[in-house]
Amino acid sequence: MTGALLLAGCSGTGDGGSAGSDGSKDASASSGTRSSPAPSPSPTGLDFTPDPGRAPKTPAEALRLARAVAAAPVNWGPGFVRRSPYESEPGKWPVLDANCVWEREPLPATVLATLTRYSELPAEDGKGPIRVAAVVTVHRTAKDADWEMAETLEEALRCPDQQLRQGERISDLLSQGAGYGALGNFNSEDTLTESGKYYSDELGGPHYYYWVQSRVAQVTVAVVGRGAEGRTEDEVDAALNQGTGQMLSLVESELEAPE
Repeated sequence: MTGALLLAGCSGTGDGGSAGSDGSKDASASSGTRSSPAPSPSPTGLDFTPDPGRAPKTPAEALRLARAVAAAPVNWGPGFVRRSPYESEPGKWPVLDANCVWEREPLPATVLATLTRYSELPAEDGKGPIRVAAVVTVHRTAKDADWEMAETLEEALRCPDQQLRQGERISDLLSQGAGYGALGNFNSEDTLTESGKYYSDELGGPHYYYWVQSRVAQVTVAVVGRGAEGRTEDEVDAALNQGTGQMLSLVESELEAPE
């Protein structure tokens, strides 16, 4: 996984939309409605052919795939450990309400399963922690996953300032989307990026905030990273690149047709 995927959103102008995070905002969220513009046709060129026989068809199958794919501490880089809680509550996902506050609600019918795992590089030597989250969402169909990507792209436009959970918020959000072959995206059929400023009662702020979500077939994977005092943007980006690359590779391994 190269740094190009993360860099795709750095020049975003806000003419896209919002994206996902962690905490109350575990994944890129959708209200479950279909009021957004229709998603663009799936790009071609990705060296990947899914096997319909390996596609999850039940919530149990989808959750097994999500657990196999979601990044664990070792996937982010040296020194990362589990946070507590380590995994999100099954059966729910985040929805951005009318007041730009993230709430967890039951999964819509189009989603089979979603899972979030939380990890961090602990504070040390006067530097604060780098906190990351990995999200895997398995939809019933690739079209449903494409709808999630399309709807997600609107969130930052509607809510450039958002409350994640009590005592945590993000602001000045900019987001951008890129299909396969655009802006350095050669790892997924579609990708979204979001950048902004992170504030918390615990860590202060503003600190660096970055989020990336990508789609392969019926699965979306997302990573989010938050910096802290003494941490550089490059440190956060390196972890996100590593986590994204690992998860996309595992999705393909889970779904790919035999040669």
